[in-house]
Amino acid sequence: MNLRVPVINHDPCDDLAALCKAGGDPLRLNVLRALSNDSFGVLELAQMFAIGQSGMSHHLKVLAQAELVATRREGNAIFYRRALPHVEQTGGKLHAALLEEADGLTLPEDVQARIGLVHRQRASNSQDFFARTAEKFRAQQDLIAGLAQYRDSLLSLLDKLSFDANASAVEVGPGDGGFLPDLARRFHRVTGLDNSPEMLDLARQLCQRKVLDNVDLRLADALGDVQLRADCVVLNMVLHHFAAPADALKHLANLLLPGGSLLVTDLCSHDQSWAKETCGDLWLGFEQEDLARWAVAAGLVPGESLYVGLRNGFQIQVRHFQRPAGDTQHRYQSGNPSR
Repeated sequence: MNLRVPVINHDPCDDLAALCKAGGDPLRLNVLRALSNDSFGVLELAQMFAIGQSGMSHHLKVLAQAELVATRREGNAIFYRRALPHVEQTGGKLHAALLEEADGLTLPEDVQARIGLVHRQRASNSQDFFARTAEKFRAQQDLIAGLAQYRDSLLSLLDKLSFDANASAVEVGPGDGGFLPDLARRFHRVTGLDNSPEMLDLARQLCQRKVLDNVDLRLADALGDVQLRADCVVLNMVLHHFAAPADALKHLANLLLPGGSLLVTDLCSHDQSWAKETCGDLWLGFEQEDLARWAVAAGLVPGESLYVGLRNGFQIQVRHFQRPAGDTQHRYQSGNPSR
């Protein structure tokens, strides 16, 4: 006797139903809102929304089944980020509309406060790491991607931008100062900003040895109230140390003069979780489309990009983003920024 196995055909309405179900809960909508420019682990999300880990895991499972969130594993932890909508697929337009509506909402103040706490915890861990390991900085950087591995690509992109003789530059997080001589030869004035006294002392020693008279080093948080504007802002292997990289790009874009360029060198997304403990990384690289999306949200226009493959399996992205020349809006709340 032959038993016929029933054929179950997939109904596209199932996808729409899952999407509607996932979006039909206020907490899940707020989770999507919180993930708009960041990614978080389940423990961080549970802390931010003041619910148990098991409850948050359930909500994330529903969002994942509806393909509203994507996951990536970092060691034993799973981090969640928003999935990009594909408007050409079933449910894609509804997906995009749902995110647009969610982004128009304001998160509750208590949730915003707890998100800030998570970011401060991340930033504190990063700063503590550099305070402990300043003397081993170069060796640790070379474990993944030292300056020598991307310097030529970065300079090639920088030189194509053809800054004038009086142009100024800012390097955020110059580390031991290795790239400052290259900037000093190309810009009339260079400012290095670092919030680590230990790292700034290494950069200062290099500037003294190289007699870089046009370089000014400041102990300052680049995301604080820095009264400074420049033609070029450079971040070399720094963005993955920021607690909230999307917010960091938005703030750093404010340092640019109209027509100015933001150059970001960082790792492409990878899964080597040991980098967090060994190198103090808060993020395991970045997806190329995420950097572009965050830059556009910061009012910048994506420019040329270069990619450098390394023998150890990592890949570096060198990205150029520009502030429109006609963008003359004064973004500072107080004081007169210097040029």
